[in-house]
Amino acid sequence: MKDQHINRRDFLNIVGITAATTTAALYGCAPKDPKGSGSKAASPVPTDQMTYRTFPELGDKVSLLGYGCMRWPTIPSPDGKGDLIDQDAVNELVDYAIAHGVNYFDTSPVYVQGWSEKATGIALSRHPRESYYLATKLSNFSNYTRENSMAMYRRSFSELQTDYLDYYLLHSIGGGQGMKTFNDRYIDNGMLDFLLKEREAGRIRHLGWSFHGTSDVFDEVLAMHDTVHWDFVQIQLNYVDWRHATGRNVNAEYLYQELEKRNIPAIIMEPLLGGRLSNVPQHIVTRLKQRRPEDSVASWAFRFAGSPELVLTALSGMTYMEHLQDNIRTYSPLIPLTDEDKDFLEETAQLMIKYPTIPCNDCKYCMPCPYAIDIPAVLLHYNKCVNEGNVPKSRMDENYREARRAFLVGYDRSVPKLRQADHCVGCDQCNEHCPQAIDIPKELRRIDQFVEQLKQETL
Repeated sequence: MKDQHINRRDFLNIVGITAATTTAALYGCAPKDPKGSGSKAASPVPTDQMTYRTFPELGDKVSLLGYGCMRWPTIPSPDGKGDLIDQDAVNELVDYAIAHGVNYFDTSPVYVQGWSEKATGIALSRHPRESYYLATKLSNFSNYTRENSMAMYRRSFSELQTDYLDYYLLHSIGGGQGMKTFNDRYIDNGMLDFLLKEREAGRIRHLGWSFHGTSDVFDEVLAMHDTVHWDFVQIQLNYVDWRHATGRNVNAEYLYQELEKRNIPAIIMEPLLGGRLSNVPQHIVTRLKQRRPEDSVASWAFRFAGSPELVLTALSGMTYMEHLQDNIRTYSPLIPLTDEDKDFLEETAQLMIKYPTIPCNDCKYCMPCPYAIDIPAVLLHYNKCVNEGNVPKSRMDENYREARRAFLVGYDRSVPKLRQADHCVGCDQCNEHCPQAIDIPKELRRIDQFVEQLKQETL
């Protein structure tokens, strides 16, 4: 475990995939949590009312709800070594999504520890190719060579069982050393020139990029539009990040307005801010429910993400059928936000940022940890306890006993002991990959110290 160059597939053999379990915590702790689903849970799911967006430059009719394939459900491996993607469950989710109007599917060679493209390809290949739009990415984060980048590109066609890609992205630009890293990954190795030729040949129908970084990188790459002609750009947009982005992220209001100036369609990622806008503190739940009692907490975030006219699709990583059904209801059809609604959500965002949660979106770019720590699960458990009022400040707190037990018992249940924060040695390997610019070792140390204080009752 001291080998910092352990690869993802070796990592799977040791610790397995945890996408489904962490997503349960993200979206509201359990798939049928009433706090996230709302009272519409038993209402019919429309099959013919999905909202679609079309842009003349793209020529596609795309469902406003896009399926993000980062969090496919998993099952225990028969050999007892970790988990595997539950292909039957993936097939069922894809079939249901298509039957209810969803036609955009977004994946990557690195999602679900490298298995997402294959599982997505198996599920989608059972449907006519013209019935859906397929998006994947050049996710050459650690190996920028032309040879590796070309192999990754060609492997996507094989895994996805297709001879063309509808939407292809330069993945998560803006990280690392900014434009230097961008040039290393896409310019100096000739990959951007190659992809432009692939677009001309029709193997890529639309070329764009996803962004996590600083505004100077965004501006410089966007300025290439005059010569490259970006077909679309994928940005992080939600009602908190609209004006209150943290870390390396840029306010979504600025990003969207810059795309709007150039009439470039936007694809939205993190509409739920990694699930944090569905698993909110109870007083926020009450606030949202008072305004629209029948709507789920998550629906507010999806309505916000889908309301801007230049949004092509809003992606959601839906592990559970309940989440898929709720999101289909929200966009079948979309009820756009009024100006009053937008002001209400801005006030809600200001309340949200007062809570000291860690901005982890469960993207798993920090994984695998060379010391087998389940970084996302640790951070998400802490956030869950913050939202539920189970992070006591001292032994004098009124609910200290209940909160202490809830935190410690929940910690051991959601994160195996050998994968908890106390095993962090501060190697910092994770930090360079975090799109939210979290100082991960610092947060792990803080959580570990808090856990020890709870155990020793020294708060």
